[in-house]
Amino acid sequence: MNKIIRNGTIVTASETYQADILIKKGKIDTIGTALKDEGAEEIDAKGCYVFPGGVDPHTHLEMPFGGTVSKDDFETGTIAAAFGGTTSVIDFCLTEKGKPLSDAVKTWHAKSKDKSVIDYSFHLMISEMNDKVLNELPEIIKNEGITSFKVFMAYKNVFQSDDETLYRTLLAAKDLGALVMVHAENGDVIEYLTKEALSKGQTEPIYHALTRPPEVEGEATGRAAQLTGLANSQLYVVHVSCKEAADKIAEARKKGYDVHGETCPQYLVLDQTYLEKPDFEGAKYVWSPPLREKWNQDALWNALRTGELQTIGSDQCSFDFRGQKDLGRDDFTKIPNGGPMIEDRFSILFSEGVLKGRISLNQFVDITSTRSAKLFGIFPKKGTIAVGADADVVIFNPEVKRKISAATHHMAVDYNAFEGMEVTGEPVSVLVRGEYIIRNKQFVGTPGSGQYMKRAKYGQLSKAADNTITIQ
Repeated sequence: MNKIIRNGTIVTASETYQADILIKKGKIDTIGTALKDEGAEEIDAKGCYVFPGGVDPHTHLEMPFGGTVSKDDFETGTIAAAFGGTTSVIDFCLTEKGKPLSDAVKTWHAKSKDKSVIDYSFHLMISEMNDKVLNELPEIIKNEGITSFKVFMAYKNVFQSDDETLYRTLLAAKDLGALVMVHAENGDVIEYLTKEALSKGQTEPIYHALTRPPEVEGEATGRAAQLTGLANSQLYVVHVSCKEAADKIAEARKKGYDVHGETCPQYLVLDQTYLEKPDFEGAKYVWSPPLREKWNQDALWNALRTGELQTIGSDQCSFDFRGQKDLGRDDFTKIPNGGPMIEDRFSILFSEGVLKGRISLNQFVDITSTRSAKLFGIFPKKGTIAVGADADVVIFNPEVKRKISAATHHMAVDYNAFEGMEVTGEPVSVLVRGEYIIRNKQFVGTPGSGQYMKRAKYGQLSKAADNTITIQ
């Protein structure tokens, strides 16, 4: 059935205006006033913002880590994402050295098959760079539409790659039209600091942060940026947590390097003291990079406001407090790294960002949706409200107040990192390609209805549907 959204305020990355939206065959057909379509369902968005669906560029669903697997899979994780206003996610596909990249992609397709309720794609981890990998990459891009590669500079002896691998990946990405992503922490220094802490009997969760100081993130970020400049390639730094790293990105951009940065909601509203909570509660807040001293929050907000950081990802990687996080009760290095963030990304940025005057309403859309869609090859099909785009739409009530809680969230995990935090604004209804996933705050979607997205090469536009329809 066709749909007409009426009486709402449409917000894109560049415009705010009142108009109606006619949706046909999953696409935005017409934007105008007093639109008519016999038999179309009428959706009243009075008093609400009408946003493009959120694009979360950074999730880890059903990911193996530390002898366990992240709790939220492609079903529970994408349902929670939809409740939070996100309609597209890009998940990280982990590879193994010596095995074909295509094997890893097949594994991630199997994980997501018949589960996701929103649209999704994959980034591809690069753990080694050799002729075999180089020969396989063009086929991965052509067949799978995977146009972003991730290199870990941390997790020594687990995920970490050396600088040669990073540099060769940057060179390959330049030629292939892909975006290189880095987890920027100096894994060698972290390994030394960690061994030193354990030798002194320092095993509590707070030492996760103290052995990964901001200097190791800033150093690795600067190194990756310099290598990007040397390769004349393109870089995206994930989960920036501190001023040291944000400053290195800003410096690189001033030099004209094609470098982009992402932060996450947890770094904007939580701080290092959470890891000091008694009775092992601090383990709930163990992820990498770690939470920082509170003053870094102002630096990150300012970087978002000025455009020195461009996006916000959730870094969703949830582990139960009981049965998973407590694997590290006597050794912080055994606490699975990650937290449940996918559901609250959108609302936290609106409540703490827009309503507190830190960013504008249009910046909010750009940061949560448009910029990621552009960087990762799904714009203008995703990431905006425009004729011909997919009808991924969030009807958002900006007035309602609520408290975030594990008792009411939709993730499968047994705690919420933002427990008790009061936010203003929440999604009321969420549509993906014109079909309700959330309707009046109730889940009405179908597992498996989400579609895999093949993405355009870096710097290119995705193929939106008919862009010739006139806006009335």
